[in-house]
Amino acid sequence: MKTLPQNSSTLLAAALGLLAFLALAQIAPADDAADKPYKILATTQIPAAGGIDYVTADSVNRRVYVACGNAVSVFDLDTYKLADTLAKASGHGVAIDPENHTGLVSGNPAIFFDTKKLEVIKTVPAPGADGYLFDAPTHHFFILSHRAPNLLVIDSKDGSIVDKVAAIGPDGANAAVEQGVSDGEGKLYFDVANAHHIAVVDAKTLKVTGHFDLGEKGNGPAGLAIDTKNHILFAMCRGGRGGTPTCVILSAVDGKIITTLTLAGSSDGAAFNPRTMEAFSSHGNGTLSVIKEKSPKEFVLEETVKTKAGAKTCALDTKTDHVIVITREPAPEGGSQMLDVIFIGR
Repeated sequence: MKTLPQNSSTLLAAALGLLAFLALAQIAPADDAADKPYKILATTQIPAAGGIDYVTADSVNRRVYVACGNAVSVFDLDTYKLADTLAKASGHGVAIDPENHTGLVSGNPAIFFDTKKLEVIKTVPAPGADGYLFDAPTHHFFILSHRAPNLLVIDSKDGSIVDKVAAIGPDGANAAVEQGVSDGEGKLYFDVANAHHIAVVDAKTLKVTGHFDLGEKGNGPAGLAIDTKNHILFAMCRGGRGGTPTCVILSAVDGKIITTLTLAGSSDGAAFNPRTMEAFSSHGNGTLSVIKEKSPKEFVLEETVKTKAGAKTCALDTKTDHVIVITREPAPEGGSQMLDVIFIGR
């Protein structure tokens, strides 16, 4: 066999060329994926009697929580399969503290539980409980309500009641509070559905510090998402009777409206993915609007994804960039009603 000359510079150039090729090969799939449309990747069905409202993803511990009827079903974020069930736990949805491995089912009573053992620790009276929020810096769970108190604040470490905020509407009025978000820097934002406003609350003092008017096109805000890096809010609005559902995009600093986009349906849930710079709005008519943030001043409706009728709320798995929506399948004659957990991605 003939031996080729071993020139060090030749070998170095070849090695660098190989490394560049491998780097491009690794980058290419991600670029390709970004150009692909979203689609349903998997649907998990289980028999489930009773109503549903919200879905929560714990991306750290790889779990999805869905309150349905008198139980909370827990699904694996990687296998999409049912992992466990928290029995006798009725509510609208589940707030999760992934660090302390605790959860709170937003119902009356609210149920504070251990997410590792999936065991109830205590119950907390929560009249009017509906939506919920977890604020990581303060380790506080918030239960949102359409009646006083509008906010019930619970310590996520031990389940004790920290405080109650009676009313967060303009001029101290009672508010129909829908979704809330945290900027991670001490400010909380809440949809005030009956006043077409976003209420701003100090996470430490729990005082209302301001209101952002959503304008004429911001009727019935229900879904809310935030780009914490650029301090931008995405208020997903239902549009009211006969109105057009819209996404009002505004500054989280001063409430100045940047732009307004039309949604594919009446929103009841929202999420923002900082890796893809996309906001999502889920709708009961079986659509998911995807809004691309091209820059802090430029936004476009990138895509409308077909999901399933009734899939009105959503959650984001920040590890896989998958969006999860839930709905119920009507019970066939002689059969059982089914809960659908739908995983959407590229």
